[in-house]
Amino acid sequence: MCVEGTPPPSSKLTRRGVLAGAAALAGTLAAAGHATAAGDHRTDSGPRSPGTTPRPGHLVIEGGTLLDPATGEVTENAVVVIEDGTVRTAGRRGAVAVPQGVEVLDAHGQWILPGLVDAHIHLSTAAEARDAVRKGATSARSGSTSFYQDIAVRELARHSPALAPRLTAAGVFVTPDLGDTVLADPDLTPLARLKDGVRSPEALRRVVEVNLARGADVIKTRVNERAGLPEQDPLAQVYSRDQLAEIVAAARRRGKGVLCHSYSEQGCHDAVMAGIRSLEHGAFVGERTLHEMRRRGTYFTPTLTAIAGLAESSDPVLAERGRTYLPVLKRAVLAAHELGVPLAAGTDSSGGVVDPIGGEVELMHSAGLSPLDAIRTATTGAARLLGLTGTAGRLTRGHTGDALLLSGDPLTDPAVLKRPVAVVRAGFVAA
Repeated sequence: MCVEGTPPPSSKLTRRGVLAGAAALAGTLAAAGHATAAGDHRTDSGPRSPGTTPRPGHLVIEGGTLLDPATGEVTENAVVVIEDGTVRTAGRRGAVAVPQGVEVLDAHGQWILPGLVDAHIHLSTAAEARDAVRKGATSARSGSTSFYQDIAVRELARHSPALAPRLTAAGVFVTPDLGDTVLADPDLTPLARLKDGVRSPEALRRVVEVNLARGADVIKTRVNERAGLPEQDPLAQVYSRDQLAEIVAAARRRGKGVLCHSYSEQGCHDAVMAGIRSLEHGAFVGERTLHEMRRRGTYFTPTLTAIAGLAESSDPVLAERGRTYLPVLKRAVLAAHELGVPLAAGTDSSGGVVDPIGGEVELMHSAGLSPLDAIRTATTGAARLLGLTGTAGRLTRGHTGDALLLSGDPLTDPAVLKRPVAVVRAGFVAA
């Protein structure tokens, strides 16, 4: 069945409805979120003038050890000044002017890092979004949702930053069987009649076009079946290189990139050759494909957390799959790093459970990366993938005021990233 004759969907009314719903959600939570973030959870009263009140998005972090992931520079007894949610200045105490009347977060005895980036996460509720921030993910990229919830979460983050990570939204999954996702938008419902599912060039373009019309920032698709369902074979290929190229071309026409769920060696190669922006999971990615990724600048988001989680499953098929895939994937991560393939950290959290992005950094280190290089996969590297260079991943002038306070030295023990003492999001202390 052909859908080519149907005009491209209009972005005006439906997208306005999506954003209006998100604004309403943000408005419901903003007052409590801002009040909590701006006042109740400061650790030190700070040098506040008599009669002044805290200014939202203004914060001074002082006394800790500051790490700049880009350079590896470590600054003892540091001060970070955040104004209107953006870093105004950062450096050693005495070299940085501290404004009066601003809340002060005492970081003595702690390490200060930029907020982390989770480059593959599924956020469908406000509670999940808030939990992601609490666990250290102040920026993120969606791995898709069933009904455009990620677009609403993105707008929630813009209205109330302490309640959600800055989010790059993927909309709905471009997959052969949309299931109930055909109900996510009236322009998708004709696809339910397709006997072979979303496979024809017209159908593939239709899902991409609807996603982009509804405000998606990136497109998510797959080349293999899922590893997390025991009845599926993750090495079975569901889209050909030509089909993936159709998806990539449709996204590129609107200036968007594509992230691709993948496992098999051939599937990974077809996805990369089709022009995807980032390879997700990629357990059996081969050397020829890694060389091609380096040449093209294709990112690798291995989601080690998700594969490690399979190994702990009560389902024997999934547990065996996880135990088999994890060491293979770790070897692929190290090979990619040694070749110069850009890496990005992502947890693939979903289903109401948010894994700390710091755990993915720890797994990157266990795969063979140095602690600093592992941290870069969740800061400067992931920020570059999301187009956030100059915004996220560092605590220098002009970057967003997102920060983690840690109880120990992450360059010695990356595991401390899993349990931040405090999280700052755009100058607000997350509750």
